[in-house]
Amino acid sequence: MIRAADAPFMLAVGNDGQFHAFARVIGCPELADDERFATNPQRVTHRDVLIPILEARLAAQPAAVWIAACGEAGVPATPIHNIAQVFADPQVQARGMVQDMQMPDGNTVRLVPSPITRKLSGRSPPILGADTQEVLAKWGSRPPKSRPL
Repeated sequence: MIRAADAPFMLAVGNDGQFHAFARVIGCPELADDERFATNPQRVTHRDVLIPILEARLAAQPAAVWIAACGEAGVPATPIHNIAQVFADPQVQARGMVQDMQMPDGNTVRLVPSPITRKLSGRSPPILGADTQEVLAKWGSRPPKSRPL
């Protein structure tokens, strides 16, 4: 996620070629030649320097402008939607992804499943507090220690 003038958006510069293209999109092609940013490992190492440089440049235009320009340049970028925007998204609508799920209390909620499977898990989201006793029985009164994946 990176911030533009009006909103943050998702930016996925996954390789050096995409970084060169992105640097051109934002009008700073010299960034791709800066040895601190020339390769992905170097960009990660110098992220604390790079992100403020990028966000200062991105502050000149709204997110939609940058997203469109990135799309034209082959750099993956997309807006970050709130729930209402997700349900209204043309792609979500075209794929028929909005689904209703019956809750244990009898209410129905609208959900959007995984874009890959387009299926809901079959298990409704829990009602607030519904899993508390199960979680406390398993983990006790303290949260579990972090475990590696």
